[in-house]
Amino acid sequence: MTKRFAGVYTPIATPFRSDDTLDEPGLRANVARWMGTPLTGLVVLGSNGEAPQLDDNEADRVVAIVREGMPSRRPMIVGTGRESTRATIAATRRAAASGADAALVRTPAFFKSQMTTDVFVRHYLDVAEASPIPVLLYNVTMYTGVNLLPDAVAKLATHPNIVGMKESGSDLVQIAEYIARTPDDFTILAGSAATLFPALAIGCDGAILALAALTPDACVQMVTLVREGRIEEARALQARLMPLGRAIGAQHGLPGLKAAMDLLGYVGGPPRPPLRPVSPQTIDVLRSQLSAFGLLEEVVST
Repeated sequence: MTKRFAGVYTPIATPFRSDDTLDEPGLRANVARWMGTPLTGLVVLGSNGEAPQLDDNEADRVVAIVREGMPSRRPMIVGTGRESTRATIAATRRAAASGADAALVRTPAFFKSQMTTDVFVRHYLDVAEASPIPVLLYNVTMYTGVNLLPDAVAKLATHPNIVGMKESGSDLVQIAEYIARTPDDFTILAGSAATLFPALAIGCDGAILALAALTPDACVQMVTLVREGRIEEARALQARLMPLGRAIGAQHGLPGLKAAMDLLGYVGGPPRPPLRPVSPQTIDVLRSQLSAFGLLEEVVST
């Protein structure tokens, strides 16, 4: 069975100029380069896109620019989660009108103590009913501080317009429960480079990874290796990916990703305040890790 939206995506960074305005030429150049890789598609306005930091008009502009740079056969998933159901529906409709193939909807989280399974189920059902495009659930506890439990996912997966989810955590037991309790055609995408190999091994259908912005070929290769049962090769690749994945994940986050993009000839640019650029010492560490993976040599040769 071919699952909708299975594959490998990267949640693209949003490049800004030094004056904190959107770098449209830089964004276009990044998209064009990613379209020359084996990535399945792109995720726009995810956590790594600094979505909460963008005004609605900026967000809509980013979506339009990315869609212009992608062939229709390459899926564009757009993050449309907001704190209210009403605003989420509005953002989802705008994304659909700009050519999004699916909406990635994070859990609302401001009123944490009120975010129960019943509240999440009602929120997502209302969004799915109103959305003109398929909806993917997005659980990103490291940022939201709330967790979309398997009970909620099992209920939501029965809705015909809720077609999958991204799980950004590394709880393999929870991921396994998602897989066991959802229909066969429900797509589950891993979101943590640290547990990419085991998440694929227990049944994830692909991944949405910041790391894939830097190492798209290796991330796609990981999915292929696991699918073909080449476990020792997959385990070795995971070990190679870990230092870089850790650096642009838990250690340095989005500012680290943007710095690494700059080193590889993409347009990363500064993060939007209050986030701050990484230190020169961190850039040196990232340069060393990119070099160890052979990525800087690729830049020099192109």
